[in-house]
Amino acid sequence: MAVILGTVLALSLGDALVKALAGGFALGQIFLLRSLLALPLLLWLMRARRVPLWPVALGWVALRSALLVSMWIAYYLALPHLDLSVAAAAYYTLPLFITLFSGLLPGGRVAPLGWFAVALGFAGVLLILRPGPEAFNLWALAPLCAAMLYAAAMLLTRARCRAEPPLTLALWLNLGFILAGITISAASLALPGQGGFLFAPWAALDGPAWAALALMAVALVIGGVGAAFAYQNAPPALIGAFDFAYVGFALLWGLLLFAEAPDAIALSGIALIVLSGLLSLRAGRP
Repeated sequence: MAVILGTVLALSLGDALVKALAGGFALGQIFLLRSLLALPLLLWLMRARRVPLWPVALGWVALRSALLVSMWIAYYLALPHLDLSVAAAAYYTLPLFITLFSGLLPGGRVAPLGWFAVALGFAGVLLILRPGPEAFNLWALAPLCAAMLYAAAMLLTRARCRAEPPLTLALWLNLGFILAGITISAASLALPGQGGFLFAPWAALDGPAWAALALMAVALVIGGVGAAFAYQNAPPALIGAFDFAYVGFALLWGLLLFAEAPDAIALSGIALIVLSGLLSLRAGRP
């Protein structure tokens, strides 16, 4: 539980920094430079712990990386068009998908209290999101798509990648980001003048931008290793409920970085999310 909470804290900060940079930088540029900065740290950690570079099941690891890269593309494309808290709340319908998909795994039965915990957490998300014509626009569908992709990737982590060291999974995820960054950047050159976050031209980087990229690289390493470790070692429905903490962290970064102050209803939603995590922990005990 501590690992997944630390993981979503790091990932939420990294995503907030992506939102902050989205107005002036290209998505391919962020993907490529962030992962290139993360690689030395990953390789140093792998060398120090004697972790193999090559995965046991390359095909499954490659599929997992593709799902996660696609997830982040969908989520990041929505960030310039939604408040961070709205995007996070739409994205964190993912425990519903994790719970639904986990029934496909051997021994993946979810206890009634676990279903209630996920429903309670989803109610908290709805209190934050409050779907309506202003908040829930077409761009909110992108985080929903990202939620399905993330759920599939984490269930794949538990079902097919449990033998893989988390650092190895994180390395191949970063290689996926580098490949995606190169591909998106090449496409932006082939489609000049298209604009938008996806096909925007590369921008010059100053000191603060490099510092933000370095922080995103560290957050990506923590997120990649932490998520893999958590989903390898605990039931997906249990970890998925604690993943809800991302919404609370997103509200915090939204307040600090974008002056998006949560109101009483949003705070009530956070309280329901925390309660759902506690109930899920109880449901996950033997």
